[in-house]
Amino acid sequence: MQQFVNQIAATSLAEWLAVVLALAYVWLAARQNSWCWLCAFVSTSIYTWLFWQVTLPFQAALNVFYMVMAVYGYYQWGKESSADTGIRSWPLWWHLLLIPALWLAALGLANLAASQFSSQHLWLDASIQLFSVITTFMVAHKVLQNWLYWVVIDIASAYLCLQTGLLLSACLFLGYVGFAVYGYWQWNREWEGQYATEGPH
Repeated sequence: MQQFVNQIAATSLAEWLAVVLALAYVWLAARQNSWCWLCAFVSTSIYTWLFWQVTLPFQAALNVFYMVMAVYGYYQWGKESSADTGIRSWPLWWHLLLIPALWLAALGLANLAASQFSSQHLWLDASIQLFSVITTFMVAHKVLQNWLYWVVIDIASAYLCLQTGLLLSACLFLGYVGFAVYGYWQWNREWEGQYATEGPH
């Protein structure tokens, strides 16, 4: 316990700021507040630097992507709000095709990166990256199932951060699991209301 407290106390100001803004992003996204994208942009710019420092190249690249997606997400949500477009739901068959395809792609990426990086977590790193890319697009387009993907991604990310010494970030990702459950509940409630009044999306 003392070691945990010492590690938290030693956490850099940059990581603390990234964590706080990341929490704000998830909370605001669950409530469909477009300010979430500003929090995401700043948080991920910090994480890009942090992950590069601990030799997680895919995580660093992923956070560069997140910065771009923060701009795209803000634009997309603004456009959809003006068009009064609500929550969408993808059919099960789509997920059954998507998930194994992403795992295989992650394996290929990890094998390619193995010649340049010595990290033992390359496959997990690549898997998190690819799933997060697709899931971020799902958030931007308000696809209900994005929150279920985030539950798995966040658990995997917590393990990865724990293995590389980013203890506070590991705690953050575990906290994200609860936010993902809350987000799914919020969005599912709205989607069911839309489904009842307008039919399936």
